[in-house]
Amino acid sequence: MKTRLAAAAALFLAACGGGGGGGDTSAPAAPTPTVNTTDPAFYSSAGNALLETPNEITGVTHHGIAIGGTTLNYTATAGHMTALALGSGAAEASFFYVAYTADGADLNTRPVTFFYNGGPGSATVWLHLGSFGPKRLAVNAPSTTTPRPFSLVDNAESLIDKSDLVFVDAVGAGLSEAVAPNTNSTFWGVDADAAVFRDFVMRYVAVNNRAASPKFLFGESYGTTRSAVLANLLETAGVSLRGVVLQSSILNYNTNCGIFETPVISCFGFLPSYAAVGAWLNLVQPPEPIAQLPAYMQQMRAFAINSYDPAVARWTASHAAPDPALVGQLVADTGMAATGWNANFNMDPGYFHDNLVPGSVIGFYDGRMVAQRGTPLAAADDPSTTMYDSSFGSTILSYLANDLHYTNGSGYTVLGNAINSWNFRHNGAALPDTVPDLAAALAHNPKLKVFSANGYHDLVTPFYVTENDITRFNGNANIAVHIYQGGHMTYLDDTARAQEKADLSAFYSAAVATKEAPVLPPVIAPYAPETPAHPAAMPAAVFETRLRDPALPQALRNTVPTPPVMGEAFAAQVEARLRAPFDAARAATPGVLTRAEARSAGLGFIAQHFDAIDARGAGAVSFADVKRYMREQGATGLQD
Repeated sequence: MKTRLAAAAALFLAACGGGGGGGDTSAPAAPTPTVNTTDPAFYSSAGNALLETPNEITGVTHHGIAIGGTTLNYTATAGHMTALALGSGAAEASFFYVAYTADGADLNTRPVTFFYNGGPGSATVWLHLGSFGPKRLAVNAPSTTTPRPFSLVDNAESLIDKSDLVFVDAVGAGLSEAVAPNTNSTFWGVDADAAVFRDFVMRYVAVNNRAASPKFLFGESYGTTRSAVLANLLETAGVSLRGVVLQSSILNYNTNCGIFETPVISCFGFLPSYAAVGAWLNLVQPPEPIAQLPAYMQQMRAFAINSYDPAVARWTASHAAPDPALVGQLVADTGMAATGWNANFNMDPGYFHDNLVPGSVIGFYDGRMVAQRGTPLAAADDPSTTMYDSSFGSTILSYLANDLHYTNGSGYTVLGNAINSWNFRHNGAALPDTVPDLAAALAHNPKLKVFSANGYHDLVTPFYVTENDITRFNGNANIAVHIYQGGHMTYLDDTARAQEKADLSAFYSAAVATKEAPVLPPVIAPYAPETPAHPAAMPAAVFETRLRDPALPQALRNTVPTPPVMGEAFAAQVEARLRAPFDAARAATPGVLTRAEARSAGLGFIAQHFDAIDARGAGAVSFADVKRYMREQGATGLQD
């Protein structure tokens, strides 16, 4: 599947004019970013790019929005903030962000949520202009006939009534860039990326007096991989979170059959999504009404794990013809022809995407969307990206300049090339499994709540794969799973977005232990000075690649995945995540840390709770003392 997406990159760029919405029908030459070490207002997405002297220039504007019959006034701040390394305080990277903060709110009780897309290498335009910000593009998913560019409208489902919102671009995406002596590629890896995001969050919290504010993370796709690692890093550093929202998760790259060159693991986790797509397109027998989809998916979960997965194991071992009765059931449940199932019994999403509807392709990111081959919508092999990308790329530029009064002479990189040189290694494995990282965050903070959202019709991060990954948490009551109609970006579906907003509102209220968000006064004065509008236009948005979420570069597509573990082996993985920073800290006495040593090592969790951890009053604590304290606070699943 991903090889096909990569090959379609040039076709996509031709179809959407390089991402800026132009009409050029030829693929433009790949941009050659200039590395600039002297101009603090120039931003490059190149791997070797750096800033010598970053700036923190922002645009400030004031707005109002009606949500649920109440008008909320808010301030938008768009610009840059420099992440400082934990411990040394050295400048690491200049992050571009847009923050929406409610006017007049009590910062001690007002939540703040940090949003980011994934890729890796994607700017945060999809969440920013599609999900729960104050404005959204009205795309009317899964329609393929809505006129483009889409209208930018007030978002009645915005989360601004529940939380302040900070949308931030990863290093080398959007307008974010490394600061010397680092380069962008310094942060292009699972661990380095999460660490620099930690340092951005901590800097934002410090600069804006948000230490007491309830804090949330909201990541999408590879952003959920980041969130799991980031949550643990923040908790370790003493920054307590109230909630983590996982939108279309890939917590473990080793369990997603679609990212490999050929399926090397069972694709059983994709089968319910195949059935959901087939049902939407009226291809299953008997037909399944949309209203009955949850019950149908429950049947398909059972069929996938109890019948299809064992049959895939037998077929993989012998390549004998599959049972005709089982094939007949698969045909009825998905709409895929018997010839397809007989030839590709362990069916990967690429084959399903290519062959479900003869003469057409369906969307990877939203399987409900269909485009006839040879049409512009099918040019990039995925109508669910071609339909949206150009509008998101062009609108972010006009919105920044016209609404938020921020412009920049650099090209805004919507999708950068970071993925092609990304270091996917994590904790000794070639591909990241971040379920233990999130479990480690929950061990630090047993009150932390997790909201997992997926779309029934997503063929890149299927909901049943996520559900199986989450079973490793052994029924942790703090983890809530929600599945909605729609694809990877469920929020583009009007029905799903309204449902998800309602569920998120309840989640936020429970996480901050209040029944209702505080009522904000309708008029607040004085306002911070507003930045004047800029007459200059920003350059066209840049799409450097079509590989994203959750693709792998070609060199890694034949990687042998590491099977997930549960039980005692999983507990050992979680303990390894918890213990690593403790063992890495410099200590005068091996095996124990003083409060000062913990603070110096950036172990804010230990420093803040030192007296309780040091129950014997020894003046130094061991890792066993830390584990005992975690258990006393309610942590479960730790090794004895």
